[in-house]
Amino acid sequence: MPAARRPGRVDSEFGFELQVCAWAERHWPPEGSDSRPVLVARQLGTGRRRWDTIVLVCDPEGLAARRAFGRRRLDSDLLHVVRHAPVEWAWYREALPDPGYPWRYVREAVNRAAGRGILERRKRSGRVEVRRVRSYPDWVERVVAVENKPDLDAAAARALRPQLRHDVALALADEVWVATAEAGERVEPALLEDIPVEAGILTVSPGQRGADAARVVWRPRSLPAGEPGTRILENPTGGGGGSHDASAARFEYADPDWKARKRLEIAERAYERGWRSYADSMRPDCRHFELRPAPDVARPYCTAKGCHQTAGECAGSCPEFEPEPPAWRQGGWPVEGGPGAGVKRLLARQRSRRRPGTE
Repeated sequence: MPAARRPGRVDSEFGFELQVCAWAERHWPPEGSDSRPVLVARQLGTGRRRWDTIVLVCDPEGLAARRAFGRRRLDSDLLHVVRHAPVEWAWYREALPDPGYPWRYVREAVNRAAGRGILERRKRSGRVEVRRVRSYPDWVERVVAVENKPDLDAAAARALRPQLRHDVALALADEVWVATAEAGERVEPALLEDIPVEAGILTVSPGQRGADAARVVWRPRSLPAGEPGTRILENPTGGGGGSHDASAARFEYADPDWKARKRLEIAERAYERGWRSYADSMRPDCRHFELRPAPDVARPYCTAKGCHQTAGECAGSCPEFEPEPPAWRQGGWPVEGGPGAGVKRLLARQRSRRRPGTE
């Protein structure tokens, strides 16, 4: 059996990430006041970049209107169909803008949207016609990206710098933050030098909850999310020699329309998943899995290893994995599942309370 780790300490980015998500859900923005609702998710982004924590600042009326489209996300194809659907019946190839990919995929999206009740579809004279059921709302006002680094030393700051520079240059998010664990000392100036000035720094006290559990060390600059961005493809490698790097960098421009679509796609995934969906990629059906309460946030605990395990550790390949006994899964009628299924239902209910109309 592996050596036990001391429970409660910041021994993984995963546990720290859950604390940051729980704090942001209740107290965002830091050191400020904002009545707008927020939605928090984790491990979302684009194909080139994934953020640890995402905070969506939402328009209250728009968020309430989003409920009519269901609890599941709308992917890029569904968004293309629903957002551009006509008010009156029309042939889908005339009503919808050219998607830039084969129309057969649009037709598949039309069928999926109709099956979910978010679009009307009919066939006339051999043609598929569509009509809007309701307008898709503008429900996302700001996208905030947070990179979680509980142990932010000089080496970690240097390693994080290229990612943050990418975020700042692309400006896909309105704000970029770094969250680190409060160590009882001031943040070293060297760390501030390695982090782009546009990124904010937040220190979080491990094991604490409440608004005071996080403190702003450096406030971020608001990024031009509605303007063209720069996508850094390759950073300088130091080939220029000397104290200044004269080697070449490669980049390309990202137009505002692409950024707007990506922001909305990320927001839709965040709406569906939230940050409590981690149990979907773990093994709560293992007899050693527990969800233990803590002062800051309840988190998974492995009784076999004696620690708060990470999502990567809690898998079917774990040598300590043991399925729940069948008797544990027969507590109700019809069969409702064992403690693991109960954990998933609990997290799903908590997630639904943050998403109007998803009960």
